[in-house]
Amino acid sequence: MKYRKLGDSDLVVSEVSLGSWLTYSGGVERSNAEACVRRALERGVNLLDTANIYGRGAAETFLGEVLREVPRKDYLLATKLYFPMTDTDRGLSRAQVKKQLDASLKRLRVDYVDLYQCHRYDSDTPLAETMEALTEAVKAGKTRYVGVSEWTAAQLRAAREVPGAVRLVSNQPQYSMLYREIEREVLPESARQGIGQIVWSPLAQGVLTGKYLPGRAPPRDSRAGSGTMGGFLPPQWLEAPVLKAVQALEVLARSVGLTTAQLALAWVLRQPGVSSAIVGASRPEQVDDNVKASGVVLSEETLAAAEVLLRPVL
Repeated sequence: MKYRKLGDSDLVVSEVSLGSWLTYSGGVERSNAEACVRRALERGVNLLDTANIYGRGAAETFLGEVLREVPRKDYLLATKLYFPMTDTDRGLSRAQVKKQLDASLKRLRVDYVDLYQCHRYDSDTPLAETMEALTEAVKAGKTRYVGVSEWTAAQLRAAREVPGAVRLVSNQPQYSMLYREIEREVLPESARQGIGQIVWSPLAQGVLTGKYLPGRAPPRDSRAGSGTMGGFLPPQWLEAPVLKAVQALEVLARSVGLTTAQLALAWVLRQPGVSSAIVGASRPEQVDDNVKASGVVLSEETLAAAEVLLRPVL
């Protein structure tokens, strides 16, 4: 496993990190979920990402139980707030930052998290109030650093301009060979501010593993084949043109000694602004495959060939 600094912070994170969005909030059998977390730690993954909304606290509770005997120095914890936890508990107000962070710490069974993230931008709360609350959380020792998820370049700039507020060290956007929105404005703005990207869905929710075949039903044990996990997968990614392009990517990946997933992860990690790529796993073997992408350097020829294959479906 290779490691990178997370923005301008002193956190050094594994290039491949483990997420818990749909998998560990009830989508994956408990024994498999536990095995995946243990395998990730064995393979050098040190960043575990979660959020209070994942299973309404279930993912945090799960991680707190699985990690209770793991030395705290051996892993980094990142969690988030914003989405509704109850009819009245939502957003990024000062009261919510304190309430939700305390609740997350209790579920995770820790005294602090390494990174506390705003899951989305809250237009209903003054940005200054949010940034002041996050600053207070850092001063209280409840989080070492703060970050955001899916904020625009303009929102990142606005946060920087709040007087006396803690600086953001990370952004968590969606980024993959099939979804590249951050390249236009977010990556350049983040580079100017020293904000590192912890990207989610680098495998396009499993599509870029090559497991889905044109004209065939999704495997029952896959995300697309799951009634609980498949609802967030964009339908267009399962259409024949995309799946045929991914099958062509598989041939390209094999020609350079990689799996399709490893090619897709290495493609994301080629960006100097990307600190880590979050993967989800329902089986330990998937962890084994994904972590091998760390340290892979794709040639210009391979990158160009991938672009030719994907251009018609982008």
